[in-house]
Amino acid sequence: MKRFARLFAELDATTATSAKVDALKRYFAAAAPRDAAWAVYFLAGGKPRQVVPIGLLGELACRIAGIDAWLFDACYQAVGDFAETVAHVLPPPARESDLGLAEWVEERLLPLRGLAPEEQTGRVASYWDELDAAGRFLLNKLIGGGFRVGVSKLLVQRALAEGANVDAKLVAQRMMGYTDGRASPSAERYAQLTANAEAGPLDLGQPYPFFLAHQLDIAPADFAAKLASPQDWIVEWKYDGIRAQLVRRASQAWIWSRGEELVTERFPEIVAAAKPLPNGTVLDGEVVVWKDGKVASFNLLQQRIGRKTLTKKVLADAPVGFIAYDILELGGVDLRERPQGERRGLLEQLVADHSAIHLSPVETRATWEALAELRRESRARGVEGFMLKHRQARYGTGRRKQDDLAGGTWWKWKIDPLSVDCVLVYAQAGHGRRASVYTDYTFAVWSRTPRDAAEAEAVVDAIARREPPAPEAPQLVAFAKAYSGLTDEEFKVVDRVIRQTTLEKFGPVRSVKPSLVFELGFEGINRSTRHKSGIAVRFPRMLRIRDDKSLHEADTMQSLEALLALPHGPSSPTSAADPMAP
Repeated sequence: MKRFARLFAELDATTATSAKVDALKRYFAAAAPRDAAWAVYFLAGGKPRQVVPIGLLGELACRIAGIDAWLFDACYQAVGDFAETVAHVLPPPARESDLGLAEWVEERLLPLRGLAPEEQTGRVASYWDELDAAGRFLLNKLIGGGFRVGVSKLLVQRALAEGANVDAKLVAQRMMGYTDGRASPSAERYAQLTANAEAGPLDLGQPYPFFLAHQLDIAPADFAAKLASPQDWIVEWKYDGIRAQLVRRASQAWIWSRGEELVTERFPEIVAAAKPLPNGTVLDGEVVVWKDGKVASFNLLQQRIGRKTLTKKVLADAPVGFIAYDILELGGVDLRERPQGERRGLLEQLVADHSAIHLSPVETRATWEALAELRRESRARGVEGFMLKHRQARYGTGRRKQDDLAGGTWWKWKIDPLSVDCVLVYAQAGHGRRASVYTDYTFAVWSRTPRDAAEAEAVVDAIARREPPAPEAPQLVAFAKAYSGLTDEEFKVVDRVIRQTTLEKFGPVRSVKPSLVFELGFEGINRSTRHKSGIAVRFPRMLRIRDDKSLHEADTMQSLEALLALPHGPSSPTSAADPMAP
């Protein structure tokens, strides 16, 4: 535990890639394999489940430290991180522990879940008394399920590969599914990650690392100069579903999400569709709701994946299909180094022979201008724009930096996001290096357009006085949260305003006097019974601070209703039974 706590502190203290990799290599070289197995799990994005309620930890910390809750809350506001606050207020430890990370997780942390509160607090108090501040901080993160660290999975793979002198691509493949909660980390699984090339993947159903696309941020007028001819590219519609790999080996099928979660049991229709596929086949594609021969709204898919039990009604209301757009393995042969155009030909031939798998259609136009014109139909087709894949592209690993736009890579040519101008009403501190800065915001729109600036100001004054709104006055209706899109400097500016205009504090959350207008962008919008506004948006992010707009000029619920009314028609990918591309 001590060694992993030191590594955690080292990684958090630097932004230099080489320093992070060196720290990781030192740790893996010295750690016991069983401890290293759990370290890889956490560093690669494994999500520790909360084993003790946060409120219980706060009460226990106050009791041990001999302080009142109000003082703990004040410290929390100053520090910005709950786990760190607890670590600082506790008295010095009475003894030291030399237990390794694996023993801490398997024999101490995991058994806490489900115990009576009295038993939980007794054990946690004893554990705190064995660790210094750094160890307590890490322990609290693991207990609360909030472990995050500033290191990417690619860096972990690189450190493992360099330390064991193994190809990083092979390590990346073996790590696929490593953080899936169905299999606990072990010394044996860790040893397999860095074994020689002959050892192969960890298990039969293991997928390949996903190749991720870059966002294309150049004007269409520059495409010809920077991307050359459209004929050099495979142009496909970008569907709004769940990115997945379909693995067919040993007469079995596995479905893996891009988040490396095994989701086979959630999609029995795709498992059935995979049965005719030859063994040794791996397809990359999209899980979508497939109704009446077309791709249905992502909202239906969200409803489907949110259900724990797949009843007949759920299966009938939201049947799923698999749209294939790449083939990574055929006949047990790894095809990732083959050119994209060759892989596409093999995929088309495979799908033609197996009608239950749908094929992502390819659009061909003579010019980029013609493709740009077609792309304007995206919302009506229910898609997010185009994917551009160079015909010579190999299937890579993760998202790599690409300086040559016409090189072998994938690009997302997405349509502009939907957007509204809205008002900041709540704020919460961020995490990691932003733990002391308010970066997580809640936004609201007006229930109706204020008549003028004076009416809007009267509403704000009533909010500041904590008075209910006048019966006929407009109200600010919260509808979305966002934490990305601004620069560090912009976050600092907004943080100062939040601290100066705070009205109330609710634990880590502050309500603020409405004063700032933001342009908020999002990928989709749907009705929702789970939100008070009745509306939910997908992937919200801040596009800019609207210093040029006054509060009364922010958008309204009617603005959101208008976005809901935009055409979101379905698209029809190709299948062997439906050979007509849209």
